[in-house]
Amino acid sequence: MLDLMVFSPDSPGYDTIRRTVNPAYQHVRPRLVAMCRSVQDVVNAIAYAAATGDRIAVRSGGHCFAGRSSTDGIVLDVSGIADISMANDQVATIGAGARLGQVYAALHAYGRTLPAGCGQTVGIAGLTLGGGIGLLGRKYGLTCDRLVGAQVVLADGSVVECDHHREPDLFWGLRGAGGGQFGVVTALRFDTAPSPLTTRIQARWSGIAVDKLVAAWQTWAPDAPDDITVNLTVESEPGVPVHATIFGAATLDEQSTRELLREFTDLAGAPSSLALRTGLPYPLLKNSFADPREIPERVVQRKSEFFSHSMSGNTLAALLAPLDDAPSAGRRQLAFTAMGGAYNRIAEDATAFAHRSERFLLEHLGEAADSWVDHSWTTAHTDGSGRVYPNFPDLSLENWAEAYHAGNYARLAAIKNIYDPQRFFDFPQAI
Repeated sequence: MLDLMVFSPDSPGYDTIRRTVNPAYQHVRPRLVAMCRSVQDVVNAIAYAAATGDRIAVRSGGHCFAGRSSTDGIVLDVSGIADISMANDQVATIGAGARLGQVYAALHAYGRTLPAGCGQTVGIAGLTLGGGIGLLGRKYGLTCDRLVGAQVVLADGSVVECDHHREPDLFWGLRGAGGGQFGVVTALRFDTAPSPLTTRIQARWSGIAVDKLVAAWQTWAPDAPDDITVNLTVESEPGVPVHATIFGAATLDEQSTRELLREFTDLAGAPSSLALRTGLPYPLLKNSFADPREIPERVVQRKSEFFSHSMSGNTLAALLAPLDDAPSAGRRQLAFTAMGGAYNRIAEDATAFAHRSERFLLEHLGEAADSWVDHSWTTAHTDGSGRVYPNFPDLSLENWAEAYHAGNYARLAAIKNIYDPQRFFDFPQAI
């Protein structure tokens, strides 16, 4: 039996421990949940699963959209491996179980931070291994672009350190395609960035020409200076007119931020009723935003795709029309995330993250029974790049290897064959 804390279906607290954050997968009942608090716990859990033939799933934050945070076999919960330390006032070593809220607070004490997401409970490991998009990304790159090393437990139980010089192929694969693919990551080392004072950006409009607003955003936001990130959501819900919201941040003062935003509002023909809060330390900025991708209590559908150029007027009109036409269909949301900047100044084959020429990411979010999500995605796909963010897995994709990994897939498959030839780490759409 495992020599660590485990929960089985007859254990007190099992029903709380077993559940993922995503309600779509809260029905899954693992045979065991192993609470790993050390690297040795992970080694022991892997050895036990190999001996019993159980499938495993690694859980850090538990947010995976495709349910990879749970299994009917053994869940390796690494939330107990969450220490954060700093060396030379710049390189942070972070346990794989740490959540973003912990990370931002701990690094800020040293005057440092990482470009990462807004969700306070999102696990640093899953976010990093699939890329890592956030409000500082256009300035400092993906979270995985700041990764300088990692500790990994392989399927045979060996513990390896990887970086640019040790196990460089494994390290390459972890930066953008490593989530549960090659081994269990237990620690990550990052070259941190200075923690800036920020200006918080938010504005909401209804009763305006939304098509003109989106068209202006597509033109302006991906090409804005690296110091400003502005994302856009367009939403409809019963009894409320279609409304649009921008939210984002700048590492600029209020006047400079307003001048840049005026370029956008003038282009969009929108009132410049902007709510700015200046002088915010980065952790406070993050705390002030609820991540629009945080899983709500109800089950939702979501699909997404990158775009390497703006949508045509016809596609945009067809995309927006159903938001007006179905006021009783429940909440529908289009979420546009700006790329460009530092994201795109790295070659597509420099890391496993292949999406280095995209202008924006578009997500479609709707109620579980609403067929609109699939129709909306199909409409936008006419102008999409066919690329999909690995951290937003979609089990309905027909050509998922190309969508997630593009030209990097062949190298990833070769790395998989070296580090996990028996496919111990396996799941739908695994390399």
